Amino acid sequence: MDQIVNLGAVIYGLVLVLGMFVRTPVTEALRIDALFIPQAGDSSRPLNLLLGLLIAGYGTWSLWPK
Repeated sequence: MDQIVNLGAVIYGLVLVLGMFVRTPVTEALRIDALFIPQAGDSSRPLNLLLGLLIAGYGTWSLWPK
């Protein structure tokens, strides 16, 4: 079950990174800046890149066998 959750984190992180560059209904709905910042726009879009890299990186690190 942990692997499924971590794989989901990797996929969500990649969608956030994609949301920085591509505007589709799916990426717009999953943007983190739009969830927490009242006037989210193009100026807050780089926040998705940063958080997407962090989430995907942590999910990838968690999937690595120890």
